[in-house]
Amino acid sequence: MKTISIGARAYAYDDVGEGVPLLLFHGFPFTSASWAAQRSSPPRGFRLLMPDHRGFGQSALGEGVSTMEAMAEDALALLDALKLPSAVVGGLSMGGYVALALARLDPGRVRGLVLVDTQSLPDDDAGKARRETVATDVLANGVNGLVDGMLPKLFAASTPAAVRAPIEAMMRAQTPAAVAAAARGMATRTDAKDLLARFAGPTLVVVGAEDAITPPEKAKVMAGLVAGARLEVVSGAGHLVPVEQPQAFKALLESFAGAFGEQPPKKPPFVAALNE
Repeated sequence: MKTISIGARAYAYDDVGEGVPLLLFHGFPFTSASWAAQRSSPPRGFRLLMPDHRGFGQSALGEGVSTMEAMAEDALALLDALKLPSAVVGGLSMGGYVALALARLDPGRVRGLVLVDTQSLPDDDAGKARRETVATDVLANGVNGLVDGMLPKLFAASTPAAVRAPIEAMMRAQTPAAVAAAARGMATRTDAKDLLARFAGPTLVVVGAEDAITPPEKAKVMAGLVAGARLEVVSGAGHLVPVEQPQAFKALLESFAGAFGEQPPKKPPFVAALNE
């Protein structure tokens, strides 16, 4: 992986493929290695930028809570370092929350959205309480309890053990501090319905037909907020479409790449200013 420095922190990322820049943010509690299939066989038409969020993989952990905005600011620093004025922005699960946070922080940098097995809604009070329970538990007891609880919900019934095993190993390798900071960060995220309702750029929403964490119903609601959004429900996948059905995901990205020309748009693809 390559790295840049953000202050005194190392921020690691993969950079593969050619075409329109596409930032892809990994989910929780994974690393950019969860994009292994996309890294080894990049979709035509996209240059994939796949960072490790702060504290995960090879990126150093920052101070305090890892909010979605903080992770988005890291990615904006990467775009600056690579001298990229804009990119398509996407992510899986928590990565989708980061993508939406980036679109709110700096809408002019966002050419399009790819939202995979994620949602636009914030946590309710009960959800926030569960996040804090997760954070407290992993700091006290390590990540294995969290992993044991998540694994049954991640995959479609037909997903083979050979696909599941690397993801499980990746999850168990993450540090309690990073996992706790991200769990608490997810609890602070804001409702993104207003942002999506104002977005007029190309948008691809992908969800596994057997996603038990953010099911197709939530994806349909999210896609319905964006005029012209494309919704794809992928058979034989749960919460990890790019891992479970990498060829189907690659085909979706390649067809989506046709929505983008070689030059960035002259204006941000928002119907109106977000702060109106």
